[in-house]
Amino acid sequence: MKLDRRAFIELTVGASLGAGAGITFSPLPWKLTDDVAIWTQNWPWTPVPSEGQVSHADTICNLCPGHCGITVRKVEGRVTKIEGRQGYPVNDGGICPLGAAGLQLLYGPWRVPGPVRRVGKRGERNWERISWDKAIAEVVTKLSDLRSKGKPDTVACITATDQGTVPQLFSRFMEAYGSPNYIRTASAEDTNELAMKLLQGKDASVGYDLEKANFILSFGSGLIEGWGSPVRTIQAHSKWRSGNGKKAATVVQIEPRLSNTAAKADMWYPVNPGTETALALGLAHVIIKDSLYDSTFVNNSTSGFAEWRKMVMSEYSPGDVSATTGLSAAKITNLARAFAKAGRPLAVWGRGKGTTPGSLYECMAVLALNALVGNINKSGGVWTTLRSTDLGWPEVPQDRIASSGNGKPRLDGAGTQNYPLVKYRPDELPKIINDNPEAIQALLVHEADPYFTTMDTNRVAEAFEKIPFIVSFSTYFDETAQHADLILPNDHYLERWEDIPSPVGFHKEVLGVSRPVVDRQFDTKHAGDTVMAIAKKLGGTVANAFPWDDYEAVLKEAMGADWDTLAESGYVAKAGSTPSGKFEFYAKPYEPIELEGDSYTQPLTLIPMELMRLASGAIGNPPFCTKTLEETELKGNDLFVEVNPKTAGDYGLADEKYAMLETYRGKAKVLIHLSEGIMPGLVGIPKGLGHTGYDDYLAGKGVNANSFMGVVEDPVSGLSATWGIRAKLTSV
Repeated sequence: MKLDRRAFIELTVGASLGAGAGITFSPLPWKLTDDVAIWTQNWPWTPVPSEGQVSHADTICNLCPGHCGITVRKVEGRVTKIEGRQGYPVNDGGICPLGAAGLQLLYGPWRVPGPVRRVGKRGERNWERISWDKAIAEVVTKLSDLRSKGKPDTVACITATDQGTVPQLFSRFMEAYGSPNYIRTASAEDTNELAMKLLQGKDASVGYDLEKANFILSFGSGLIEGWGSPVRTIQAHSKWRSGNGKKAATVVQIEPRLSNTAAKADMWYPVNPGTETALALGLAHVIIKDSLYDSTFVNNSTSGFAEWRKMVMSEYSPGDVSATTGLSAAKITNLARAFAKAGRPLAVWGRGKGTTPGSLYECMAVLALNALVGNINKSGGVWTTLRSTDLGWPEVPQDRIASSGNGKPRLDGAGTQNYPLVKYRPDELPKIINDNPEAIQALLVHEADPYFTTMDTNRVAEAFEKIPFIVSFSTYFDETAQHADLILPNDHYLERWEDIPSPVGFHKEVLGVSRPVVDRQFDTKHAGDTVMAIAKKLGGTVANAFPWDDYEAVLKEAMGADWDTLAESGYVAKAGSTPSGKFEFYAKPYEPIELEGDSYTQPLTLIPMELMRLASGAIGNPPFCTKTLEETELKGNDLFVEVNPKTAGDYGLADEKYAMLETYRGKAKVLIHLSEGIMPGLVGIPKGLGHTGYDDYLAGKGVNANSFMGVVEDPVSGLSATWGIRAKLTSV
């Protein structure tokens, strides 16, 4: 079978109408992936196994927050194929393009071969190999020096997540060392968790029972672009489309661009970007006015409804909301009635893939719709899912230096008087560092790439140059690693043990464990073992905080009674739900998130576009995925931006011609792709390109969307609520 871009796109997920069930249920893609395995042997770095014994091993993919179960096919110890694991509760045999390409990340040239020290200037990619003993000694020397000077709080640590034993080892290390500056990278989970704290009084996140809902109202969530657990949402989408020979659910997508999710929905409602909160409250107005809300649930299981109702009824009539959103009052009214009468309606929040925090008020307004119809902790509704970091470990011992350091306020302001409920504010770090170069003297980064993923990349680059000592624990030569002083490479996810918590957006508790399915390919170490080795070399109470011999001992202790089951089957599915308190309706004034820039000189609005075939987080796109991008997204090394033909006519732009894209934060030459699927006045830019790290298969292709975006603070939460920026396009 010939493999070209079109063949792959048509047969895999989310690329064209009708392809939603393709990779999950059709037998064709498995033949296709065989061809992919053959095709990828053309890459010079791909090992071609000789004939030999074939074996299979089960583990869990860790390339995105979806955490799918996978089955790895091996020939004489060499991985030749990655498939979705049949029966795994999250994805049940399905796999996404990034997951299928995991073997390229295992064997590719972007792997860090062993501990390396920077030679020359940062970013020049000049490294010298050193031993593990020397690498750990250098870290210990630097951290010991800062501690002896009474400056442990000038050390910061960034991890991709705070869930699981490995991130918590880093958090524990920071506490024992004496720094309050343990930080998780930004995502929609920051806002979800804060909303649940305010609305239901729980340290929890939001789970959506997508499979059982019969009316899905999505506020910009890329349900088939990689939102939540991507394969799971695509499988749910397939069920919505065909339930016992008929449509099982109605899907409505609200966003200003015709994404794949919008194209496959029953209804697409393009709204003026940034007005989603007003629309949610306008829908609530109609539901209340028509007495379509669940009065039993509202009266018995909520509080604050009277005041919230007064606000909604006085300020968010369909006519008022129509003027704000651009939708007609009739459409708003009809949508509200259809949602409330559906039986199992579900309103979903988190724009795109959920890689940015977004507006807290918008999140709360969407969740309030679910409470209004009484669909909380019910089949087909929103569920309260715990996000606990308590692993039952002994209390962290602290000496005088640690106590003093931990007693100082966090650099990012989280947990202080101004932001009392926010756990992390990572997007603020570049500004803080640039304003006060002494703030961070050492930075540790694990499984994250803040140099690439943080908005306003010029400001980020400036901040990194001011940090004297940066240590990366990355598996790959990503952007952050390439601007580090030392790289202490972590094992690849197919080479290591690690506990895997429930996926983002999943409404059931699934505890999984990934395991080594292939021998180490390079001189790497498990990051858990590395951070414990650093702690033990530091000595004193820092060493005492880590009584375990190695990471496997940590994992077994943390998993407790579940360990035997986890070791045998790889996961434990736990029944039951998390009890939640009364839902609190918050009648707070709606404050629109203002865009950066000048509307007079920058009359257009630039918004990010996220694609299933384009990784936009800490992991860079493997060649397998980049090959599948459309020529209207990436042509050679040139990036396309999406523009409505009317906008093109207004500004003298032509299809497939170059233009200069400029915002307050950056500018670059791009190609124009005309599309009726984006609202006039908007410019869509793919998110996930513009890498400088990894290697020549990815570096230099396109432009990083984050280089155009600045950080706009949410007036309620203090998190980054950036959803776009003022821009201009000039023909060149």
